[in-house]
Amino acid sequence: MIAAENLTLRYPGASDPVLDGLTFSVEAGGFRWLLGPSGAGKTSLLRLLALAARPTEGRLVLLGTDLEGATRRERTRLRRRIGNVFQDFRLLPHLSAFDNVALPLRLAGRPEGQIRADVREMLDWVGLASRADAPPARLSGGEQQRVAIARAVIARPALLLADEPTGNLDEAQAERLMQLLAELNRLGTTVLVATHNTGLLKQRPGDVLRLEAGRAGLF
Repeated sequence: MIAAENLTLRYPGASDPVLDGLTFSVEAGGFRWLLGPSGAGKTSLLRLLALAARPTEGRLVLLGTDLEGATRRERTRLRRRIGNVFQDFRLLPHLSAFDNVALPLRLAGRPEGQIRADVREMLDWVGLASRADAPPARLSGGEQQRVAIARAVIARPALLLADEPTGNLDEAQAERLMQLLAELNRLGTTVLVATHNTGLLKQRPGDVLRLEAGRAGLF
């Protein structure tokens, strides 16, 4: 699913790389924790895996595609197979919960009848069927995060990347979120969750990729 070899990322003008020679792999269908303190490079690594940035050095194979020689069309196809869950939700404030979740399908040109059926099913799965018409401003933080998850997985991604998804949630909401991610993983999606909250590992044990100042160790 993911294979990185000597992966390095250096931002323009920076003297030191934010990621320095990472080598690791994640098997298809796996659940992997990405741990490390603030500034360790977790978000930068997720940006590389989401194809939002390109490595300065090294090799990255994602979903069977070597990115070094990938065309723009191939990278676009890969992006459609990757879901992203952000700590700050990134919902569009002028759209309802339903329309936020429907957006990826509409951008992909899916028939509206299919979209409506799929979105209703997804909102029911995250426990928000009754909140479909509510805009983000009328949803709690936990509800907004569940809408963000529904949007991220509505297109059935092969890989889900979650960046500190419980950072703005209370304990009960965080537990509900982890149940959803575990269920998604059980259904076959590979899940990579970045967090600094090591307590979450007690709820969902899994392999750990630990970052420290841009370097990695697998535990």
